[in-house]
Amino acid sequence: MKTAKHVPADLTHGQKARKVVARSGHQQWSPEHREQSAQDILKAAMRGRIPKLLKLRDERMAATAFGYFRGAVPVMAYDLGRRPHTGILCQLCGDAHVLNLGAYAGYDGSLIFDINDFDETIQGPFEFDVKRLATSLILAGREAGAKEREARAAAAVFLKRYRKSIHLFAALPILEMARYQIHRQVQLDALTTVFAKAEHSSPLHNLDTLTEPAKTKDGDLTASRRFKSNPPILTRLSPAESAPILASLAEYKRTLQPERRHFLAGYRPVDVAFKVVGTGSVGLRAYCIYLEGNGPADPLFLQIKEEPASAWAPYLPASVRPKLNEGRRVENGQRAMQLQSDPFLGYTTIDGRDFLVRQLNDHKASIDFLGLGPAALCHYADLCGELLARGHARSGSSLMIAGYLGKTDRFDKAILRFATAYADQTEHDWKDLLRTRKK
Repeated sequence: MKTAKHVPADLTHGQKARKVVARSGHQQWSPEHREQSAQDILKAAMRGRIPKLLKLRDERMAATAFGYFRGAVPVMAYDLGRRPHTGILCQLCGDAHVLNLGAYAGYDGSLIFDINDFDETIQGPFEFDVKRLATSLILAGREAGAKEREARAAAAVFLKRYRKSIHLFAALPILEMARYQIHRQVQLDALTTVFAKAEHSSPLHNLDTLTEPAKTKDGDLTASRRFKSNPPILTRLSPAESAPILASLAEYKRTLQPERRHFLAGYRPVDVAFKVVGTGSVGLRAYCIYLEGNGPADPLFLQIKEEPASAWAPYLPASVRPKLNEGRRVENGQRAMQLQSDPFLGYTTIDGRDFLVRQLNDHKASIDFLGLGPAALCHYADLCGELLARGHARSGSSLMIAGYLGKTDRFDKAILRFATAYADQTEHDWKDLLRTRKK
């Protein structure tokens, strides 16, 4: 007697989701879907930010089409969130693009390459991340001087690897999938420079670049160091301004595991500064604290970064938007998607605002895509596909996603068409920003 083949329920559920949104339906994009202009969407998203820094944010977004794309998550969230989606949820990076994967230090000090930016993380439809990263590859390829077919080829490689990796993870035992490590990344020549840069980007390097000897009244330069002043990028805070920042460390320490709390207790705060970071984050409150452990040669730099709600939140059901400290949202999302996370990752509150706390630039580095030729861009795209698939499999149902994707390239082709059209739209929106700035 033949036994009926067991088909997991999640796999079947994923296949049924094709009736909600056909795989070919993902190719559709038209600016006619918008009821607001991109500039109006961005303006609304800037409410609550520090007004005097918004000009700097615009400057960074205006530099290139890719720079605009980095800062325009609210626009893409508006464009995708109001359209039909699969409803197959996992933890989203929320801002998946080629520069939000990079190197950083693991628990044991070894260098890891993974998704490393989670400000926009939230539970959402898996295809949102896929569409954003595919679009970023088209834009990055164009900016790097690749021919259009070469940029599209890189995006196609990413999509194929994502699909195949999801099927691989769906077939693995759960714990094996949770521990899955990607070793072949060291074979990519393009990452050699990234790891070399990350090796150099240490707390001691931060000490050299961000601080200077403190000048005491008697001119003694052997005293503790202090942050340099380079406003608006880096601005030292007065004792009165520093007080609420330092007071927030008490709440932060309670979010750490006991052994890490113990290690942090060995450090004493020395100085506090306001430090502008990134592109999309410009205008948010972001502080850094310089701490010393066993003397001046043992620095620790903590970044305390304001976290508003994810740009995707308004378009997702309340059931996937639990009322958490927004810093905790980011921490939870990061730990869900990464194989290893910053041991000092936590969160706190300052003056009623939510903040994420993490180490500042602890061996962090990202790829220089401008130096990638067509073949190297494809190799990197392949790695992007595997890493994003692993993050989604760790935090959602790889079986459900696999069921939806199937084993053909139908989904790949649809996303590739979307990514090309949305890259064109991004360039159009960027040029609109340039015209607005000239007025």
